[in-house]
Amino acid sequence: MSITKFLLACAACASLAMAPLAQAAQQQGKPAATAKKKNGNGKKAAAGAAAAGAGAIAANGGPNEEADEPNIADHAVTEYACELGNKITIYKNANDIDHIALRWKQRLHRLTRVATTTGAERYENKLYGLIWIGIPAKGMLLDSKANRQLANECKTAEQKNGL
Repeated sequence: MSITKFLLACAACASLAMAPLAQAAQQQGKPAATAKKKNGNGKKAAAGAAAAGAGAIAANGGPNEEADEPNIADHAVTEYACELGNKITIYKNANDIDHIALRWKQRLHRLTRVATTTGAERYENKLYGLIWIGIPAKGMLLDSKANRQLANECKTAEQKNGL
């Protein structure tokens, strides 16, 4: 492959990658050039609103429930204290055992139950990469996108007291 063909292929890929950002900016009534802002380092980055707007659409074209904050009215609340001073709050609805709402760092996320063979409770939000695993002794929150733990040794007051 010649260098010219390679550069043309790269340019085509770059224009395809920028198309969703430009489209999201146009839907918000802004020209594509204003869909960029400066981040804390002074470098230009895509606006979070444009990226969030593009990610809020599910693959089937409808709204993505994982992107929206869930309604927590009539939910049972369980608070966890984790190592390093982290706090997590879980909201469960008795009428919907396949979903929970999880409050982490001032943001409420909707997580969907994933079946396990071990008996552990596992819930995921694939959009944000969050995974909550609950076992009788503790719970932990994982970030599947960064492949790291966000919170570990998360325990309720009853778990801490050994009840």
